[in-house]
Amino acid sequence: MKRFSELGIETTVKSFDGDKISIETILNKEVKVLDYKIVNSKYQKKGDEMCAHIHLEFNNEKRVLFSGSAYLMGAIAKVNKNDFPFATTIVKQNKRLEFT
Repeated sequence: MKRFSELGIETTVKSFDGDKISIETILNKEVKVLDYKIVNSKYQKKGDEMCAHIHLEFNNEKRVLFSGSAYLMGAIAKVNKNDFPFATTIVKQNKRLEFT
């Protein structure tokens, strides 16, 4: 019988290292965005179906931001993978979150 490790299957699920960070902690402060993934939301509050997991560095520590912001998801999905990491500040304009 073969072992799983002999089947040559690579997992495609990526997880990010670092503790969760709240948007309030980093709002209006510069962060370095390292990577991201957009997944189905576990909580689906307020009708949100998708959630961005944003891997970032803040104060020289790797952290993970979870956000249902449609604007952040749409904007980060347009960033070419070759342009990661990048520096940005997340600000609140009216009621939406934006990268600057």
